[in-house]
Amino acid sequence: MSKTNHTSSGYIALCITSIGWGSTWVSSKIAIGYMPAFQMTSIRQFLGGISFVLFFALYKKLPLPTGKQFIWLTIMSVLMFVLANGLSTYSLKFIPTGLSSLIGALYPLCVVLIEYAFFKIKNITFLTLLGLLLGLGGVAIVFYENAFHAHHVHFYWGLLLAFGAMLAWSVGSMVIARNKLQLNPYYATGWQMLISAAILFSIATATEPILPLQQIPITAWLAIAYLVIIGSLICFAAFIYSMKKLPAALFSLYAYLNPLVAMVISAWVLNEHISSNIVWGAIVTLLGVFLVNYSIKKNRVLLQNDK
Repeated sequence: MSKTNHTSSGYIALCITSIGWGSTWVSSKIAIGYMPAFQMTSIRQFLGGISFVLFFALYKKLPLPTGKQFIWLTIMSVLMFVLANGLSTYSLKFIPTGLSSLIGALYPLCVVLIEYAFFKIKNITFLTLLGLLLGLGGVAIVFYENAFHAHHVHFYWGLLLAFGAMLAWSVGSMVIARNKLQLNPYYATGWQMLISAAILFSIATATEPILPLQQIPITAWLAIAYLVIIGSLICFAAFIYSMKKLPAALFSLYAYLNPLVAMVISAWVLNEHISSNIVWGAIVTLLGVFLVNYSIKKNRVLLQNDK
C-alpha cells in the first residue's frame, strides 16, 4: 500500500475517532435518562473491560498483572474511569452535553496549571498564557449562555461534577506520563475498566436504587451497546491506527473535534439549545487548548535542541 493510501486511511480513522467519541456523550445522556448514571457506567466499563481482558488473556496469552501492577491499575482506574468517566457521565444529568464535553477538553490547561502550582515548572510562555486565558474565557462564554437556561441549582452542581471529572483526567494523564507501566496498554485499559466497573457498581448501590437488568429499557441497552462497541472498541482501535499513520499534529485534532461533534449531535438528537454564542465560545475554548498544546510542544523542541 502506498504512503498516500496509508495517509488516507489515517484520515478515515481520525474521522471515526472524532465522530464516534463525540457521539458517545449523547449516547451516555440517552442511557442515563432511563437508568442510574453510575449503574450505566459500571455496565459499560464491565462490558468493555471484559472484552479487552479476555482477548489478551485467552488469545494473546498475556499473564495476569502482578501485585504491584494491580495496585497501579487500581489507582489509574479510580482516576480515569471512576472519577473522570463516572463524574462526567453523572454531570450529564444536570448540564447540556456540549458544555460537559467542552469542559472535558480543558484538561491540557489544567495540567499546565497543576505543573505550575505544584511541580515548580515555570516555563510558561506568552503563548501558553494566551491559550489559558482564551480557554477559560471561551468556557465562560458558554457558561454565561447556558446560565440563562438553568432553572435550579442542579446546573451548578453539574458544572462542579464536570470540572471534577476534568481534574481527575488531568491528574491521571500526569501520572501516566511520569510512571510507565510494563504492561500492554490495551490489556491495562481492560483491567482498569473491570476494576472501575466494580467500584462504580458499589457507588451506584450506595447512592441510587439499582434497576434490575430485566427492567432496563431496550433504548438504554442500545445506548450502552453503542458506547461499548463504538466508544470503547472501534474508536479506540481507530485512534491507535491514526496515531501510527498521521503526524501528531493531525491525529491530536480529535480532541478539538469531539466537543463540536457532541454539540451538533446533541442539538440534533436531544434538541439541546445551541446558539451562535455557544458555538463561538466553543471555538475560542478549543483555540486556547490548541495554543497551550502547541506552546508546550514548542518548548519541548527548544529544550531538546539546547541539549
